[in-house]
Amino acid sequence: MDYPAYIAATREQSRALAKTIPDAMKGFGGLSKAVKEGGTLGVKEKEFVALGIAVAVRCEACIAFHVDALMKAGATREELGDVLAMCIQMGGGPAVMYAGKALDCWDQLAAARG
Repeated sequence: MDYPAYIAATREQSRALAKTIPDAMKGFGGLSKAVKEGGTLGVKEKEFVALGIAVAVRCEACIAFHVDALMKAGATREELGDVLAMCIQMGGGPAVMYAGKALDCWDQLAAARG
């Protein structure tokens, strides 16, 4: 999968959805902002939690967005590996498959950013 293109296409779908259901999407956006800005954990730690859930529920779009957010938050590939190992420990075989997708996404986004 071409993750940079996938993220761009998914963002376009989200924009179309926001035009169709603006109040719901505005509410979701407000919730997302509130949980990232408040609390005792930093954004990077919160994004690692979100990625773990994304792998567990097998949401490829969520994986892509949270890997991208982790890169922006200063996460390293090694930290990603530790989190993916925990995902595998908790989720077994299906988590192995989606952890691989998360790692592939990281590598593609890193290459695209140069």
